[in-house]
Amino acid sequence: MEAKTKDLWVFIETNEDGSPKNVGIELLTPGRMIADKQGGELVAIVIGNNVGVAVKEATEHDADRIISVEGEEYQTYSTDAYTKAICTLVEKYGPTSMLIGATNNGRDLGPRVSCRLKTGLTADCTALDVDEETGNVAWTRPAFGGNLMATIQCPNHRPQIGTVRPGVFKKSIASEGHAVSIRENIAIDPSEIRTKVLEVLRDVEGGDVDLEGAEIIVSGGRGVGGPEGFDTIKALADVLGATVGASRAAVDSGWISHAHQVGQTGKTVGPKLYIACGISGAIQHLAGMSGSDCVVAINKDADAPIFDVADYGLVGNLFEVLPILVEEIKKARA
Repeated sequence: MEAKTKDLWVFIETNEDGSPKNVGIELLTPGRMIADKQGGELVAIVIGNNVGVAVKEATEHDADRIISVEGEEYQTYSTDAYTKAICTLVEKYGPTSMLIGATNNGRDLGPRVSCRLKTGLTADCTALDVDEETGNVAWTRPAFGGNLMATIQCPNHRPQIGTVRPGVFKKSIASEGHAVSIRENIAIDPSEIRTKVLEVLRDVEGGDVDLEGAEIIVSGGRGVGGPEGFDTIKALADVLGATVGASRAAVDSGWISHAHQVGQTGKTVGPKLYIACGISGAIQHLAGMSGSDCVVAINKDADAPIFDVADYGLVGNLFEVLPILVEEIKKARA
């Protein structure tokens, strides 16, 4: 289909209580940049039930317009309902580009929407820009196992759609906002929803691990030596009020739950402080934590690649260094 406008849409995914997930608000930041370069408006698309909080937050983070679709049938995510709602909106308003968070739901929704609209989709993006010559969105994502970054364009079909990893971008500073709010009524017949969530099973081992929203993360890698090594990692995390992370090597070895994994095949994070303990710094791991404001690396190998990206580095045995850090932090707070 052809675009009717130059607008950039950001899908604001909501929780069951109607509040927005962080990634949608984060994507309003690059969305503002792309919309300005393309000469269109930044439009937030909010779907759910009782989404007043999500609409308000989108207003406070630079959206020019907010289009919401509400109803009990949207309280729990379903591919059929959400796909119909978004495709109906796209056919009516005709945006030129759309950003979707690469959450579990977003990774399900993006391909279905792009297929329904007969357009392209670039998945798991870690950087966004606009090509000055063509005006197309330049979507950048890891390729070949994370060993290089590919920049992709969708020149012939609209809207251009991409899913973007949570934690890659930062939320803008909240302001009063003056977004125009539009509510669309898109009814879904129950027979159109072919799947239902019968029960939600939580990862008991992983617990409620919120890596994407954490301000401080202490991560352990192959250097922790085994599952008991994470006791030392957790001790530092506890005194800092931090979340425990891990590299793929530690997770694959069965030392800690996948819920803690940071990296290309785990979570993309952007904390204020990231402490990497016994992590060598493979490119797949760096792709997941490169958005951190400050990186501290602790490794006994002085040539480890992690030191190339660290703001501060300590060459030493983590089992000797971390207990000292814990004691010094406790003393400073006494």
